[in-house]
Amino acid sequence: MNICVIPARGGSKRIPRKNIRYFHGKPIIAWSIEAAIKSECFDRIICSTDDEEIAKVARKYGAETPFLRPASLSDDYTTTAPVIAHTIEHLLQKDNAIDLVCCIYATAPFVQPNDIRQSLEVIKINNVDYCFSVARYPFPIQRAIRITKEGRCEMFQPEMFKRRSQDLEEACHDVGQFYWGKADAWLENRDLFSDKSSLYILPRYNVQDIDTEEDWTRAELMYSTLLLNNL
Repeated sequence: MNICVIPARGGSKRIPRKNIRYFHGKPIIAWSIEAAIKSECFDRIICSTDDEEIAKVARKYGAETPFLRPASLSDDYTTTAPVIAHTIEHLLQKDNAIDLVCCIYATAPFVQPNDIRQSLEVIKINNVDYCFSVARYPFPIQRAIRITKEGRCEMFQPEMFKRRSQDLEEACHDVGQFYWGKADAWLENRDLFSDKSSLYILPRYNVQDIDTEEDWTRAELMYSTLLLNNL
């Protein structure tokens, strides 16, 4: 059995109630739920939340809420893996076997059903612990700079200054959309960023992590542009 888990706690601080805030006509969590349904990859789609209002919205759009997440897993310091593990442990009380679990974030309105399907094939073919969504950095990270205490410029890797950008190794970053993983990998909290994971690369115009009001505004502008260009 394959399941989808959508974590959505009620106590978001930087964007209050962001998991059910309206994004282009519906609560933002609805985009994740609907993409999971349309992918046809899951036997069950679970929303893990500590908030009854979020649970009600999640059910309206097709997710299950078989429990309310305990407060111990809903504070500002709880990471994703324990939340996924808690969901798996709860379901295993009644379900005999869970094979693969995909975590889809509630604030991922750009997630596409086809990407969920294709990344499922990647984790199966490569037989890895995880497969998760990433995007390429638009600029070589080896030539990154910082501002010193004195307000001056300093390179992180000054030895790379004279290297041509096209000669530098390409790098990717996690985009906060979806994370396929074997059930036992989630339960054992195995490292995500390791050689036991595969990467699924998304185009940069289809990703936006949403943690601040500026992120939200950028995501809305990006989505409007995608609609305008039928992408």
